[in-house]
Amino acid sequence: MTTTGAGAARPVGRPRSSQASDAIISATLDLLAEGVTIEALTIEAIASRAGVGKATVYRRWPNKEALVIDAIACLKGATPLLPGRSVREDLVTLLAGMGKANDTPEGRIVLAVLPEIRRNPELSARYAAMVDSRREVIREVFRRGLASGELTPDLDVELALAMLSSPMMSVASMRMFPRVSEERLAERIVDLALAGMRGPAPCE
Repeated sequence: MTTTGAGAARPVGRPRSSQASDAIISATLDLLAEGVTIEALTIEAIASRAGVGKATVYRRWPNKEALVIDAIACLKGATPLLPGRSVREDLVTLLAGMGKANDTPEGRIVLAVLPEIRRNPELSARYAAMVDSRREVIREVFRRGLASGELTPDLDVELALAMLSSPMMSVASMRMFPRVSEERLAERIVDLALAGMRGPAPCE
């Protein structure tokens, strides 16, 4: 669930400086997993759970909103390493990683707090910036495909991005389409989308 695990025994006393950030992130996620709303979440509660002082938290994050977004970013994990052999393979790798990240207890924390994030302008702006930085990886795959001729030169990159990421979220994470099989879902979404994005076939 977290960097230390919900309910795991924590070291007694104040964590060393090198451990403090992980302890604070872990405490934030533990509290969210226990059902504490973002509105009710306080720096005092986080500091107490982490075994640090409030000043230690504020030296690392300017406010609760910044801390919550960093904690959620930790849950999402690192971007998968891309093979780089083709646009299709890279997109399948990215979407499959997205599905795995969301379909976990950690991913369900993100889904649970998203409505709260949307109601808070600062949280919403910070979350959008974090998500957009991750989407830049997909944009780069599209740009490489445009340069290599794998994709049609008039491709609308932002629309293509939405066409790929939204179905993965709605099917694998939100379960909005129960009749859609999740078997090889990332591959099927990519193949269906690429059918309308491919560049002209090379001349024989």
